[in-house]
Amino acid sequence: MKISKMTGAVIAVGALALPAAAQEDTKVIGVSIPAATHGWAGGMNFHAQQAVERLEEVYPQLDFVLATASDAGKQVNDIEDMIATRNIDALVVLPFESEPLTAPVQAVADSGAWVTVVDRGLSVEGIEDLYVAGDNAGFGRVSGEFMADALPDGGKIVALRGIPTTIDNERVEGFEAAIEGSGIEVLGMEHGNWNRDDSFTVMQDFLSKYDSIDAVWASDDDMAIGVLAAIEAAGREDIQFVLGGAGMKEMIARTRDNDPMVPANVTYPPAMIATAIELTAVGLTSTAPVSGEFTIGSVLVTPENAAEYYYPDSPF
Repeated sequence: MKISKMTGAVIAVGALALPAAAQEDTKVIGVSIPAATHGWAGGMNFHAQQAVERLEEVYPQLDFVLATASDAGKQVNDIEDMIATRNIDALVVLPFESEPLTAPVQAVADSGAWVTVVDRGLSVEGIEDLYVAGDNAGFGRVSGEFMADALPDGGKIVALRGIPTTIDNERVEGFEAAIEGSGIEVLGMEHGNWNRDDSFTVMQDFLSKYDSIDAVWASDDDMAIGVLAAIEAAGREDIQFVLGGAGMKEMIARTRDNDPMVPANVTYPPAMIATAIELTAVGLTSTAPVSGEFTIGSVLVTPENAAEYYYPDSPF
């Protein structure tokens, strides 16, 4: 069964039906995610911890093992340890990078455990039982459409990519398709790795290389902050705006308050990790069909609707 853009109501109904079908044997769910190396990941860590604490109370027959990794090698070791010492029945994994995590996650699937992959897909398709992510192609498309509308006569832009992953590829492909024929010229595109410091350095290089830049697609709010800092430090006034994404509350507030340098944002909620953990718990404790794909759409945030996407208590 393929699940696409499944509603919260469906999830709630499934959860309410769980106790009657719950199995008595204790099962172990491993959760392997990147450490809080940037703002979005910090929010994701917060929601993962909250989900584990909540679900441990709801499902006494489930144990959870949550591990965070600051690099791909550490994450591989974490997963191998979960198999060897905890004999996990399911794995929820948000890969630090796609390529190095593919083989270890394949080993989990080969052991007979359920596999839920979140956000950054693996480099081989079909390994996971469930895939939960934002609409990355849509994220790029919405970003590109805004850029084309904001530069109706075309223009010269630079772009920053994230960490090399399948979702980064999907975002870039969606963006490039949306600006095709718009007259927008991409002068340069480099990896900022969803990191403020890396993006500051990349943008410094762009500024020294190009005398005139109309706008920047930063494709992430942490990278946008690094980009904006580089622009300010250089004293450049030619750049009209920077478009980030993912809905960091600081950036949403700037859009809400009509900051001309941050005129819009594109949503990509870090709380998707909680959705993935909860659906995996449903799969282990009931007969509800949860395999397939769960896609969370991306929305353009503007000054008109920004208040709807501003969450003052959020860590991100």
